[in-house]
Amino acid sequence: MSKINPMWGRVSRIVGLAVLINLLAAPVSNVAWVEEKNAQTRSLLGSYLAGRFARTQRDNSKAAQFYENALSKDPGSDLILQRTFLLDAIGGDWDRALRLAEDVAANEPSHQIARFLLGVKAFKQGNFGVAEKHFASVQKGTLSNLTARLAHAWTLLAGGDADRAIAELDKIKKANWSQFYQYYHRGLIADVAGKREVAEKALSKAFESRPRTLRIAEAYARHVSFMGDTRRAKRILKKHIGKSAGHPISLALLKDISAGKKQSLLITSPSEGLAEVFYAIGDALTGEDSTEVGLVYLRIALYLKPDFPLANIAIGEVFDKMEKYQRAIEIYDRVPRTSPIWNRVQIRKAYDLNSLEKTEEAKALLKRLAETTPGDPRAYDALGSILRSRQRYEESDRYYTRAIEMIGKPLPRHWTLYYARGVSRERLKNWPGAEADLKMALKLSPDQPLVLNYLGYSWVDQGVNLKRAMDLIRKAVKLKPNDGYFVDSLGWAHYRLGNFQKAVQHLEHSVELRPDDPVINDHLGDAYWRVKRFLEAKYQWSQALTLEPEPEDEVKIRQKLKSGLDSPKKRVVASAASDKNKVSDAQQAGAVKDVAVLGSKPAELKKAVEEATTGRTHIVREGETLWDIANEYLGDGNLFELIYRANRKVLETPDSIRRGQKLQIPPKP
Repeated sequence: MSKINPMWGRVSRIVGLAVLINLLAAPVSNVAWVEEKNAQTRSLLGSYLAGRFARTQRDNSKAAQFYENALSKDPGSDLILQRTFLLDAIGGDWDRALRLAEDVAANEPSHQIARFLLGVKAFKQGNFGVAEKHFASVQKGTLSNLTARLAHAWTLLAGGDADRAIAELDKIKKANWSQFYQYYHRGLIADVAGKREVAEKALSKAFESRPRTLRIAEAYARHVSFMGDTRRAKRILKKHIGKSAGHPISLALLKDISAGKKQSLLITSPSEGLAEVFYAIGDALTGEDSTEVGLVYLRIALYLKPDFPLANIAIGEVFDKMEKYQRAIEIYDRVPRTSPIWNRVQIRKAYDLNSLEKTEEAKALLKRLAETTPGDPRAYDALGSILRSRQRYEESDRYYTRAIEMIGKPLPRHWTLYYARGVSRERLKNWPGAEADLKMALKLSPDQPLVLNYLGYSWVDQGVNLKRAMDLIRKAVKLKPNDGYFVDSLGWAHYRLGNFQKAVQHLEHSVELRPDDPVINDHLGDAYWRVKRFLEAKYQWSQALTLEPEPEDEVKIRQKLKSGLDSPKKRVVASAASDKNKVSDAQQAGAVKDVAVLGSKPAELKKAVEEATTGRTHIVREGETLWDIANEYLGDGNLFELIYRANRKVLETPDSIRRGQKLQIPPKP
């Protein structure tokens, strides 16, 4: 870019830039009062600060416009030049981005993104020698070395030197995470060059290291099918699908190969191969929260290959993460209906429409999709989820049921359907139906924290199956120790069991993890009141009110602020106190005997139940006290001395309890 003679003098520009530099670390709100006498400086500041603010709002398009205006006021600023260039590249504005890339590279010869973009431009123009020079100039660092070497290799292939292209990949810096890229692109390059044996060996290694990765599985299966081995191609895809959820692209490819359709290679030209470089690395970067650089890579992939649905979807997902839902929808609309992933994109659009408060539009879209995809439960699943998010539980229950009816024999991945319907039914106060669904979800996925927490919490809240409930909640917290909701469940379970000191301990930690949740703050207030920390209890309830609780909860909280809590009633383990609940406890404590007595006479059954409830043992868990165990089995922590006296052989004092000890649980007094 040629230097423009500014209207203002050198001193004025130095002053203006000094102000900018001093403002870099300051929040935009803190500099709104700055008034510069020089009109040009004020205009520069205004554009720059507006650009900064737009970036904080994740509006890259507006930010680029403001920075472009600031750059016109101070074309000599490297800082503004680089930020304007980056935002133009993120937005895919290639006319401006390519123009600015020349200036960025001139000022900073090793600027990676500028060099990559200039190299791609030369590649597209057929100037492969120029492209090689650009790619060769940015090889410092593992990521840039990987990108540059892969890009250089495809450029060499485009220039007709397949052997040098393959050899170039050996120069990639060694790192465990980058090795599969090397194998993958070696296989792709060899396939395009017609070196089938080299391609077979490389793609086989890539697939062996990453069988779950869609693009590797697709490339390997297409290679094998192209070579005429349909049976092995199907085995490759089935292995991939078995280790993943089954992507629509791999499922469609398996269907086509099984039908005998001739398959092309995944990559058929150097240009497509170079696009694959930037797509794969860009997708990985955005997944690792390197959003801006990842977006540039994805935009470059589309610059090379405009018809690239996966790249568009990756960009759309970034906009979803940024909560730019309208932008995401616009990107998703670029995916053609002929693509195997079109249906999945429609579901993604429906979620975005719901986020934009267009729930009825989302519902209509999904109902149309369900009509055109009979037998596919995904549209009904999405309908259930969107309506559940709107607390329209009767409708969500209905749509989840339709989805479940379509799946046939439930598989482990279907736990989400049963869990979601269980939540809807619990909110509808259909506990028998909810409990059955939650148990099924737990059966399908025994280590799923959401299910463990929800079922355990529900049982504790009802005062039933308390031992099993505490086990489930503890397991959920162990799996997700930093999840405030799960820690709250554990604290509230202790509260419901009357162990208020331990409840305070867990609920305080829960509030630290989720300070913005009204229910958790309300729970901590209740626990404080029970341990006679009345001022803190009232503070916590007042805090809960500021967090917009549900209307019915707000009424209860205001009443507590006015009158406090009633004295706690003594809680019995089986608070629903029925023979049925006692038998349920017996089944949990003596599962082996349950099988033996299924066909027993009533007297024998009664004896088995008595054995299970009076001859129980307990293995001490980390952090437990005799008070906890007495609460759990005897319904009152004050009865801990009964357990202590029954275990004098292993306990010197009530405080000598430790993890792993096997304690005998005496009968209730």
